[in-house]
Amino acid sequence: MTGRILNMSKTDNVGQVDIYGEIVPEAWRWEGEESATSFKNTLEKLKGVDEIVVNINSPGGDVFEGIAIHNMLKRHKAKVTVNIDGLAASIASVIAMAGDVVRMPSNSMLMIHNAMSGTFGNANDLREVADLLEKVTGTLIETYLNKSDKLKTDSLKALLDAETWMTAEEAFSYGLIDEVITSKKLVACASKERLAMYNKTPNKVLKMVETPEETVTEGKDNVTEDETLTTEEIKDLIIEVVNEELDKYDLTKKEEVTNKIKNRLYL
Repeated sequence: MTGRILNMSKTDNVGQVDIYGEIVPEAWRWEGEESATSFKNTLEKLKGVDEIVVNINSPGGDVFEGIAIHNMLKRHKAKVTVNIDGLAASIASVIAMAGDVVRMPSNSMLMIHNAMSGTFGNANDLREVADLLEKVTGTLIETYLNKSDKLKTDSLKALLDAETWMTAEEAFSYGLIDEVITSKKLVACASKERLAMYNKTPNKVLKMVETPEETVTEGKDNVTEDETLTTEEIKDLIIEVVNEELDKYDLTKKEEVTNKIKNRLYL
């Protein structure tokens, strides 16, 4: 994925923000990821501009962080123009709905689906999470409907249930974007592990993600295997280390602490 998610520039009265990568809580933010806090800090540097151009290439991430970014853009006094440069999936598609004008190159994609969560617990815990997910999905439906004057609630729910991957033309027909523009060269925006969380990720999106095997120069012998850890492997390692430290103490709330680490709500 890209090495730097958030780039900001300002020319005259126009500010530009690039959101390239995953959306995560600030406490979990690594290089190549974005949070509502870091986005807020960026917006504060764009005071006084008449227009903000937001370029998106993101697989999504944490739902509440994404909603916060969307609402910050909607509150801003400047005109907001959103360009979906490659992919606006999941909560990244909600961020895109903040644009007064939303544009997609003809070879980019937009994906919408119901809120989902990686969680564990007993039956009561899971029912509680399911209730929360339904409420979250309801807020997302409202956001999409506020943008589109063509979609009805029932048809939108059907699209969310189906995990719908849309071309630019399809997104335009549903009223979720305003313009289809000339195609751009697509670049990777996420790890394959992140994209594998979805049920229907198109092959064209998976091919955007480079892997060590795909980037090895052809014809070279004795190439050393890439031992770099993936983002998910690093996060699992952190959880393992935290649990080892917690085991050293008599903590009655160890399970609660562990749950806060593991139970991350994603859209």
